[in-house]
Amino acid sequence: MSAGLPSHHSASGPRGTILLVDDEAEILVALTDLLEDEFSILTATSAAEAFALLQEHPDTAVIVSDQRMRDMTGDVFLAQARQMSDAGTILLTGYADLDTVAGALNRGAITFCATKPWDPGSLRAMVREAANACRMRRTLATEQALMRSLFDNLPMGLAITDAQGRITRLNGLAAASYGRPMENCLGHTEAELLPGETQRASALSGVSEPILVARPDADGQERWHRISRVALSGDGAEARPPETLSVLIDQDVTDLMDMERRARQADKMQAIGTLAGGIAHDFNNLLTAILGSLELVTDLQPPTDPNVARLFTNAMDAARRGAVLTQKLLDFSRPRDLSRRPVDVPELLVQMQGLLAQSIGGGGSRATPVHLKLPETPLPRASTDPSLLEVALVNLCLNARDAQPQGGDITISAHAAILSDKKTEKRVVGRSGRPLPAGTYVVVSVTDHGVGMSEEVQSRIFEPFFTTKTVGSGIGLGLPMVYGFVQRNGGDVCVSSTPGKGTSIELWLPAVVSSNAPVKEPVVARKPDEYLRSILVVDDEPAVAAVTVGFLSRAGFRVLECHGGAQAVELVRTRPDIGLVVMDLLMPGMNGDECARRIGTLRPDLPVIFVTGFADRAILPPDARVLAKPFT
Repeated sequence: MSAGLPSHHSASGPRGTILLVDDEAEILVALTDLLEDEFSILTATSAAEAFALLQEHPDTAVIVSDQRMRDMTGDVFLAQARQMSDAGTILLTGYADLDTVAGALNRGAITFCATKPWDPGSLRAMVREAANACRMRRTLATEQALMRSLFDNLPMGLAITDAQGRITRLNGLAAASYGRPMENCLGHTEAELLPGETQRASALSGVSEPILVARPDADGQERWHRISRVALSGDGAEARPPETLSVLIDQDVTDLMDMERRARQADKMQAIGTLAGGIAHDFNNLLTAILGSLELVTDLQPPTDPNVARLFTNAMDAARRGAVLTQKLLDFSRPRDLSRRPVDVPELLVQMQGLLAQSIGGGGSRATPVHLKLPETPLPRASTDPSLLEVALVNLCLNARDAQPQGGDITISAHAAILSDKKTEKRVVGRSGRPLPAGTYVVVSVTDHGVGMSEEVQSRIFEPFFTTKTVGSGIGLGLPMVYGFVQRNGGDVCVSSTPGKGTSIELWLPAVVSSNAPVKEPVVARKPDEYLRSILVVDDEPAVAAVTVGFLSRAGFRVLECHGGAQAVELVRTRPDIGLVVMDLLMPGMNGDECARRIGTLRPDLPVIFVTGFADRAILPPDARVLAKPFT
């Protein structure tokens, strides 16, 4: 047998590995014959050779060494081997040097000692015991390493306290929640580390329910923590530790509370939107009847008395303002579908400059000029609905004007931004609380130098019906509509404001990845006699139907009127002269969309115009013709 090589078995494996060290080959053969049935054997004839084998085989479980060797005594070799390995050690000696053996045992250099000649059964039992002890130590060390790694890297703060409440161990997150280094927390109680807070917590000692506390972080920002305390004890009375230990579990739940707050906000907005949409829909019908009737009366018999004419004008203006308010409520309750296409933002801003100057610029002491700040290099086109972007910019400019009661400038700027998905780069987080996805964006910002906003006001500006304006100056729907539009557009809104220094609101719009030319709709030729056909007006509200009929009749059309879907289907079946249907969408019994489908089976070529608010468009096909109420 060659020295240093395992005999009969691999040095690795579940049986355990034994290293035999003796400078006499006959002794190594005898030991190998005794142990090879249970263990994998490594042999060495010198201490130097044994050290090399230990480096190659760190899984060695037991080292059996002779005491008297040429290059090193056994007790010295085993003491040095203990620095390299946690294997059990057995010293073989052929003479009664009790002082050497006692010294090695006291130093922990050897686990067992056997004399030559050895008793085979006793020596085999020693090796088994040393191998089992080594396996237990390594298993325990592995478990301890796993527990230590879990304790230190768990995404929550953990602290162990003794019977007096002193912290005996904690991880980095727990120390960070106390605002101190780990070494400065050990040996202290929570009352000493956080005196004001722990008085409140100590009153709940013994209660298993967790508590919520607010603590400032290293930057001074308030963070919410869920604190739980669990007492450590065994399963039975005998298994209980001599002193009561407790585990303090500290979870940072700020993000969860923010998500819960956003969910509650979304539920509130949905409930408000549903209520507002229902009221606005019915009010729309009333405004349609009022506006239409006033227009028809004015057309049929214009007032000659100036006072009467002024009253008519006041009524018309009030009805139009009501129509604008109702339309905002409808847009908020069920936002209009986006018609996204590639938009040249700088070109759109240049085209809007005149409109903004007229509607926002004003005059006198509140003159508010609008300046454009555009880059010299071309920007990528934004994927958005240009009409809704215009409405959003007008809303933002109106707010910027009102934020400068003594007058001031408004700056509208645009630039491109590329967001990377690399974790090392700072992510842009908008009002949604989520980082914007990686990609290219066109950023449009509206900046003023007005009164600015506090953090509390900034957190609420996108709530529906929240406004800082005086009574009658705003209804609190402008910014929620802007936010809803940008969110549906796949972007986000970023707000930067300082009290007394102004506000900047950025709209992040996704840039166009690939541009496709718009498809032009085919022009359908009309026969001259088609314009002589009748128009069917279908509306369950007689007042609205009367206005619609009056408008069409004044325009020279022949008009039929009915107030239900079933009656409309029957008229289309029996009147081939009907060339167009103008129909309300929401009707009792049979909705307008169902009525239109039935009419389509009878007359596929018969066009239908739906008269409704934006709140009802979700149930219509994308190519439906829609006339929004109220109409002129």
